[in-house]
Amino acid sequence: MLKEIVIAIDSYFKAHQFIRKHRLWKWIVIPGILYMILFVTGMYFFWQSTDQAVSYLTRSIGLDRWLHRQESGVLSFFFLMGEIMVRLILMFFYFSLFKYAFLIIGSPVFAYLSEKTESIIEGKDFPFSLSQLLKDIFRAIKLALRNTLWQAVYTISILILAFFPFVGWITPLIMLFVECYYYGFSMLDYSSERHKLSASESIEFISKHKGLAIGNGIVFYLMHLVPVAGWIFAPSYAVVAATISLYHQKSEP
Repeated sequence: MLKEIVIAIDSYFKAHQFIRKHRLWKWIVIPGILYMILFVTGMYFFWQSTDQAVSYLTRSIGLDRWLHRQESGVLSFFFLMGEIMVRLILMFFYFSLFKYAFLIIGSPVFAYLSEKTESIIEGKDFPFSLSQLLKDIFRAIKLALRNTLWQAVYTISILILAFFPFVGWITPLIMLFVECYYYGFSMLDYSSERHKLSASESIEFISKHKGLAIGNGIVFYLMHLVPVAGWIFAPSYAVVAATISLYHQKSEP
């Protein structure tokens, strides 16, 4: 799996060179600006709602009053760490909901960009089909709902784990890897669909190549550490990088 993660990460550098060489900027910048606007707006309101949810929970069960009565610095420290972990996990989950909504909205552009990338690599055209485009959109919605459900299950399990000291402190990292996998999964599925894999076949194929999905998602999230430029380039670069990584995997002996 480590080898596949390295391949997926390296594919981002190849994607940058590929985009520059073939002048695909309009397919990168336009959806990227829309993504940036939605990302900033969504994260602001999601963080506000997370803050309110955690504060309401601690007040409702009387945890804040109990800690105040205990006057224990150790207990307060553990509570603070647990609260931070819960907030981070909820933020990741909120981001995943936003991510799937954007993937559904942007699925026509991302499907075309993935197709365009492979078309250039292989030197052949994939004829445009409106019926196929509609199938792609329906498939993206179906898989997004499926992945949202599974992520919700994992999130609840990780959220419970977050309340335990020490072990709970690594839960945001676990949640991050879950997020990376499912985002990379969505990027790789565009190529799977184009090669006539059914949704179940795509799930089976990508589960055998988890490293490609995780590596793709890792760089996608790291790009968010670069304000504005990273937010604009992250989604479309992820599509091109996923297509290149799968092509590299397919050409391996």
